[in-house]
Amino acid sequence: MTGAATRRSMTTQQRRAIVVLSMAALVAILLMVIAVAGGYRINLTPSEPLGLWRIIPLHQAAAVDDLLFICPPETAAMRAARARGYLRSGSCPGGVAPLIKTVIAVAGQHVEIGASLSVNGRMVSSSSLALRDGKGRPLTPFPGGIVPPGYVFLHSAFPGSYDSRYFGPVPISGILGLAQEVFTYVP
Repeated sequence: MTGAATRRSMTTQQRRAIVVLSMAALVAILLMVIAVAGGYRINLTPSEPLGLWRIIPLHQAAAVDDLLFICPPETAAMRAARARGYLRSGSCPGGVAPLIKTVIAVAGQHVEIGASLSVNGRMVSSSSLALRDGKGRPLTPFPGGIVPPGYVFLHSAFPGSYDSRYFGPVPISGILGLAQEVFTYVP
């Protein structure tokens, strides 16, 4: 084979490789778009099991014990949480990812926050408050009170969870749907 033929051969091989890689990238992007459109999300936070989840439409009002995907509101508390690294980047307003949290109180219920959390006088398990985050920065708990109409109070049993114990009730307008595990694991 001459030098010119070798160069042509390599160019043909390179072209084939580029076509194959381009097609693979296109298929990967297409699968991601279909997954997002189908309500599939990947959870990389320890608040709930890691892995693949699906957003299921919620056809009634959110109720206590519902596990939800919810976009946090664009508030000063959420901007501060984003700056501290508590919230991941995503598609919700403010550029954050949806939260996966359990509803523990709905409109009209009384939330009291002390060393731990209680709803209508009943203690919530795994709800101890942290005074500092993982980097030693102070955390300010929500003062408690009655959950207003149009809001829910969220919780996660994970000890380091950033939830309504710290940012308070969130509007139901941010609810994307119920959170359903598809393929998950607890590390």
